Amino acid sequence: MKQQHLLGLICLSGFVAVAIGAFGAHGITSPQAKAWVETGSSQHMAHSLALFACVWLQTQGINKARFAVPLFGLGILLFAGSLYALAFGAPRAVAMAAPLGGLCFLSGWLCLAWACFSQKDTFDAPN
Repeated sequence: MKQQHLLGLICLSGFVAVAIGAFGAHGITSPQAKAWVETGSSQHMAHSLALFACVWLQTQGINKARFAVPLFGLGILLFAGSLYALAFGAPRAVAMAAPLGGLCFLSGWLCLAWACFSQKDTFDAPN
């Protein structure tokens, strides 16, 4: 996939996080459902920004950052998606996906750290 298309999808992900968060704040009356939407949308937005950073780091030559992209994407789907589904009335069994999404987030951050730490110092200014 071209980077500009991936960035476009990431921007749409951020849009969805804001839209669902706004709906949760103004259109949901249940305190528990509001909490699920708030947690889901905040993690969704944070990891949409992490996805954006992954693509930007690739443009800076840190190509291993690409390995974190599917982990963050899957984390958003599993973690935020399961909380959104619960807020909109899905069975409680759906909540079992949230910890898997959290593991994807954690793995994505470790992968991104590895990408940065394993990068040669080719971008440092010469002495």
